[in-house]
Amino acid sequence: MLTMKNVIREGHPTLKKVAKDVQVPLTSADKKLLREMLQFVIASQNDELAERYELRPAVGIAAPQINVSKRMFVVHVTDFDGTLYSYALVNPILKARSSDVIYVPGGEGCLSVDRETEGLTPRYGSVMFEALSYDYKTDQLTPIELKLSGYVGIVFQHEFDHINGILFTSKLFPSLPQAKPAFEWIVEQEEDNVTP
Repeated sequence: MLTMKNVIREGHPTLKKVAKDVQVPLTSADKKLLREMLQFVIASQNDELAERYELRPAVGIAAPQINVSKRMFVVHVTDFDGTLYSYALVNPILKARSSDVIYVPGGEGCLSVDRETEGLTPRYGSVMFEALSYDYKTDQLTPIELKLSGYVGIVFQHEFDHINGILFTSKLFPSLPQAKPAFEWIVEQEEDNVTP
Protein backbone atom coordinates (compact mmCIF):
# COMPACT_ATOMS: atom_id res chain seq x y z
CA MET A 1 0.00 0.00 0.00
CA LEU A 2 1.21 3.48 -0.83
CA THR A 3 1.55 5.96 2.04
CA MET A 4 2.78 9.54 2.39
CA LYS A 5 6.31 8.10 2.69
CA ASN A 6 6.09 7.19 -1.02
CA VAL A 7 5.19 10.75 -2.05
CA ILE A 8 8.11 12.93 -3.10
CA ARG A 9 8.04 16.59 -2.14
CA GLU A 10 8.57 19.99 -3.70
CA GLY A 11 12.20 20.42 -4.77
CA HIS A 12 12.61 16.80 -5.96
CA PRO A 13 13.89 16.80 -9.58
CA THR A 14 11.28 14.27 -10.82
CA LEU A 15 8.51 16.80 -10.12
CA LYS A 16 10.07 19.18 -12.67
CA LYS A 17 10.45 16.65 -15.50
CA VAL A 18 8.04 16.12 -18.36
CA ALA A 19 7.02 12.48 -17.85
CA LYS A 20 7.48 9.85 -20.55
CA ASP A 21 4.65 8.17 -22.45
CA VAL A 22 3.54 4.85 -21.01
CA GLN A 23 4.15 1.81 -23.21
CA VAL A 24 1.04 -0.15 -24.18
CA PRO A 25 0.13 -2.87 -23.40
CA LEU A 26 0.70 -1.95 -19.77
CA THR A 27 3.30 -3.84 -17.79
CA SER A 28 2.23 -5.57 -14.60
CA ALA A 29 4.24 -2.92 -12.69
CA ASP A 30 2.28 -0.07 -14.35
CA LYS A 31 -1.03 -1.81 -13.62
CA LYS A 32 -0.01 -2.31 -10.00
CA LEU A 33 1.02 1.34 -9.64
CA LEU A 34 -2.27 2.62 -11.12
CA ARG A 35 -4.26 0.36 -8.78
CA GLU A 36 -2.21 1.43 -5.74
CA MET A 37 -2.46 5.13 -6.60
CA LEU A 38 -6.25 4.93 -6.90
CA GLN A 39 -6.51 2.92 -3.67
CA PHE A 40 -4.32 5.53 -1.94
CA VAL A 41 -6.61 8.40 -2.99
CA ILE A 42 -9.77 6.48 -2.00
CA ALA A 43 -8.25 5.51 1.38
CA SER A 44 -7.17 9.13 1.99
CA GLN A 45 -10.84 10.16 1.84
CA ASN A 46 -11.84 7.60 4.49
CA ASP A 47 -11.37 9.21 7.92
CA GLU A 48 -10.52 5.93 9.67
CA LEU A 49 -7.99 4.75 7.06
CA ALA A 50 -6.49 8.23 6.67
CA GLU A 51 -5.86 8.40 10.41
CA ARG A 52 -4.55 4.83 10.66
CA TYR A 53 -2.06 5.24 7.79
CA GLU A 54 -1.41 8.98 8.32
CA LEU A 55 -2.63 9.93 4.85
CA ARG A 56 -3.34 13.49 3.79
CA PRO A 57 -6.74 13.82 2.10
CA ALA A 58 -6.42 13.79 -1.68
CA VAL A 59 -8.61 13.84 -4.79
CA GLY A 60 -5.85 12.76 -7.17
CA ILE A 61 -2.23 11.77 -7.52
CA ALA A 62 0.14 11.50 -10.50
CA ALA A 63 2.87 8.90 -11.06
CA PRO A 64 5.68 11.52 -10.88
CA GLN A 65 4.62 12.20 -7.28
CA ILE A 66 5.59 8.60 -6.51
CA ASN A 67 8.90 9.24 -8.30
CA VAL A 68 7.78 7.37 -11.44
CA SER A 69 8.20 9.71 -14.42
CA LYS A 70 5.39 8.26 -16.55
CA ARG A 71 2.27 9.90 -17.99
CA MET A 72 -0.25 8.36 -15.61
CA PHE A 73 -2.52 9.87 -12.99
CA VAL A 74 -5.59 8.93 -10.98
CA VAL A 75 -8.53 10.99 -9.80
CA HIS A 76 -11.31 10.12 -7.35
CA VAL A 77 -13.47 13.18 -6.80
CA THR A 78 -17.13 14.01 -6.37
CA ASP A 79 -18.58 17.04 -8.16
CA PHE A 80 -20.91 19.56 -6.49
CA ASP A 81 -23.91 17.59 -7.77
CA GLY A 82 -22.67 14.32 -6.23
CA THR A 83 -21.35 12.76 -9.47
CA LEU A 84 -18.26 10.61 -8.81
CA TYR A 85 -15.31 10.82 -11.21
CA SER A 86 -12.99 7.90 -10.50
CA TYR A 87 -10.35 7.24 -13.15
CA ALA A 88 -6.88 5.80 -13.64
CA LEU A 89 -5.63 7.52 -16.80
CA VAL A 90 -2.74 6.65 -19.07
CA ASN A 91 -1.16 9.00 -21.64
CA PRO A 92 -3.82 11.73 -21.31
CA ILE A 93 -3.93 14.50 -23.92
CA LEU A 94 -5.60 17.88 -23.42
CA LYS A 95 -7.62 18.15 -26.64
CA ALA A 96 -9.71 21.26 -25.98
CA ARG A 97 -10.18 24.02 -23.42
CA SER A 98 -12.48 26.96 -22.89
CA SER A 99 -11.25 30.54 -22.83
CA ASP A 100 -12.81 31.38 -19.47
CA VAL A 101 -10.67 31.14 -16.35
CA ILE A 102 -11.71 29.81 -12.95
CA TYR A 103 -9.98 29.00 -9.66
CA VAL A 104 -10.42 27.32 -6.29
CA PRO A 105 -11.16 30.00 -3.66
CA GLY A 106 -8.50 29.77 -0.96
CA GLY A 107 -6.10 28.13 -3.40
CA GLU A 108 -5.19 24.58 -4.35
CA GLY A 109 -3.35 22.00 -2.28
CA CYS A 110 -0.95 19.23 -3.24
CA LEU A 111 0.41 16.09 -1.58
CA SER A 112 3.89 17.10 -2.77
CA VAL A 113 3.70 20.57 -1.20
CA ASP A 114 3.97 20.62 2.59
CA ARG A 115 4.10 24.37 3.08
CA GLU A 116 1.30 26.89 3.33
CA THR A 117 0.81 28.73 0.05
CA GLU A 118 -0.87 32.01 -0.75
CA GLY A 119 -2.44 32.85 -4.06
CA LEU A 120 -4.74 31.49 -6.73
CA THR A 121 -4.00 29.17 -9.64
CA PRO A 122 -5.79 29.96 -12.92
CA ARG A 123 -7.50 27.01 -14.62
CA TYR A 124 -9.70 26.63 -17.69
CA GLY A 125 -13.43 26.59 -16.98
CA SER A 126 -13.91 23.46 -19.09
CA VAL A 127 -11.53 21.01 -20.72
CA MET A 128 -11.61 17.88 -22.82
CA PHE A 129 -9.12 15.07 -22.33
CA GLU A 130 -8.48 11.96 -24.39
CA ALA A 131 -6.73 9.13 -22.60
CA LEU A 132 -6.59 5.42 -21.98
CA SER A 133 -8.61 4.51 -18.90
CA TYR A 134 -7.43 1.52 -16.86
CA ASP A 135 -9.98 -0.46 -14.85
CA TYR A 136 -7.98 -2.61 -12.44
CA LYS A 137 -11.06 -4.67 -11.48
CA THR A 138 -11.53 -5.93 -15.06
CA ASP A 139 -7.88 -5.42 -16.15
CA GLN A 140 -9.16 -3.48 -19.19
CA LEU A 141 -7.52 -0.49 -20.86
CA THR A 142 -9.99 1.47 -22.98
CA PRO A 143 -9.86 4.77 -24.91
CA ILE A 144 -11.92 7.49 -23.26
CA GLU A 145 -12.92 11.08 -23.92
CA LEU A 146 -13.72 13.19 -20.86
CA LYS A 147 -15.46 16.57 -20.98
CA LEU A 148 -14.94 18.21 -17.60
CA SER A 149 -15.75 21.54 -16.06
CA GLY A 150 -15.64 23.46 -12.81
CA TYR A 151 -13.94 21.93 -9.78
CA VAL A 152 -13.61 18.45 -11.33
CA GLY A 153 -11.94 20.00 -14.38
CA ILE A 154 -9.52 21.82 -12.05
CA VAL A 155 -8.56 18.52 -10.37
CA PHE A 156 -7.78 16.89 -13.72
CA GLN A 157 -5.77 19.95 -14.86
CA HIS A 158 -3.76 19.88 -11.59
CA GLU A 159 -2.82 16.22 -12.15
CA PHE A 160 -2.14 16.82 -15.86
CA ASP A 161 0.30 19.56 -14.84
CA HIS A 162 2.20 17.01 -12.72
CA ILE A 163 2.95 14.81 -15.74
CA ASN A 164 4.25 17.92 -17.49
CA GLY A 165 6.63 18.78 -14.66
CA ILE A 166 4.53 21.68 -13.33
CA LEU A 167 3.59 22.31 -9.70
CA PHE A 168 0.68 24.62 -8.93
CA THR A 169 3.09 26.72 -6.83
CA SER A 170 4.79 27.86 -10.06
CA LYS A 171 1.61 29.63 -11.17
CA LEU A 172 0.25 31.38 -8.10
CA PHE A 173 -1.24 34.85 -8.41
CA PRO A 174 -2.32 37.20 -5.57
CA SER A 175 -5.61 37.77 -7.40
CA LEU A 176 -7.30 36.83 -10.68
CA PRO A 177 -9.59 39.76 -11.51
CA GLN A 178 -10.81 38.27 -14.82
CA ALA A 179 -11.50 34.82 -13.33
CA LYS A 180 -14.39 33.37 -11.33
CA PRO A 181 -14.50 30.98 -8.38
CA ALA A 182 -15.25 27.44 -9.67
CA PHE A 183 -18.60 27.02 -7.90
CA GLU A 184 -19.86 30.44 -8.94
CA TRP A 185 -18.83 29.72 -12.55
CA ILE A 186 -20.71 26.37 -12.54
CA VAL A 187 -23.89 28.02 -11.22
CA GLU A 188 -23.68 30.65 -13.97
CA GLN A 189 -23.21 27.94 -16.62
CA GLU A 190 -26.29 26.09 -15.37
CA GLU A 191 -28.33 29.32 -15.33
CA ASP A 192 -27.24 30.09 -18.90
CA ASN A 193 -28.40 26.61 -19.99
CA VAL A 194 -31.89 27.01 -18.51
CA THR A 195 -34.46 27.70 -21.22
CA PRO A 196 -37.04 30.33 -20.21
